[in-house]
Order: sequence, then C-alpha cells, then structure tokens
Amino acid sequence: MAKETGRKLIAQHKKARHDYHILDTYECGLVLTGTEVKSLRQGRASLVDGFGQIDGGEAWLHNVHIPEYAQGTWTNHSARRKRKLLMHRAEIDKLVGKMQESGLTLVPLALYFKDGRAKVELALARGKKEYDKRHTLREQQDRREADRAVAAARRRQRGR
Repeated sequence: MAKETGRKLIAQHKKARHDYHILDTYECGLVLTGTEVKSLRQGRASLVDGFGQIDGGEAWLHNVHIPEYAQGTWTNHSARRKRKLLMHRAEIDKLVGKMQESGLTLVPLALYFKDGRAKVELALARGKKEYDKRHTLREQQDRREADRAVAAARRRQRGR
C-alpha cells in the first residue's frame, strides 16, 4: 500500500469560531488505539463537546466522540475516553502560563490525517459574549452585502 501524503479532513468544529475568540492554534498528534484509527479512517468523529486540558505536565483531549469500530471485537475502544495529546514540552509550558488567565480554554477545531498520522488542531480561545456573536454576524453580513454591490456594479459596467 502506498504511503499517504497530504491532509485529509475527518471532522471540523465549525461552531467553535462562532462561540470563541481564537487567540492561538497548535497542531498536536494523538495517542490512539487501533480501532480508533480505523474508525477515523472511515471519517467518523465529532468534536462538538471536546476540550483540551493540561494535567500533570501532559496535554489531554476530553469528550471527543470517536464511535466504536463496527468490525471491532472485544478490543474496541470507549467512544468518549480521554486521549493524550502529543506536544512539545515548550508548547505545554507556554499553554500552562496562558491558561492561568481566566476565561481561556483549549478547543479542538479540526481532526485530520496529515501524511497518514492523526492530528488535531487545538485552539487557545476565549468565550464570546452574546453581543460579540451578534457583532461578528453583522460584520459578515455587511461584508457580504458590500461584495454583492461591487459585483453588481461590475456587471452593469461590463454591460455598457
């Protein structure tokens, strides 16, 4: 079998960018069992309730749902077990320092295979208030309307 290259997206937490201000992102490896990898290769995972935590100098990923592998036997994994993240010591130490601030959390943004290895994109984030969410939606809407107006003006100009 040929070696995989490139990036193959498995799962994405789209609502995270709506619910949080993303301050910094990290790419981390995951410690997985065989049946978890097989389940991920089928494209099955959910990051919705997931979060990261630094515990005892190690990074952990909690509540990420990787369903049991259908053809697995008694060796199958628990769907929501905590999984160890593979990060450099300097990155973990920097995260510990930043996590001392109140209101910061680690949120998984994407789960993917990169050159055949499972990776998770982890974000250091601060939760948005309701008015921040409305403000962001309003900005997106205004930007969309402006783009439409520019496109319509170009079409009218070409039509002459």
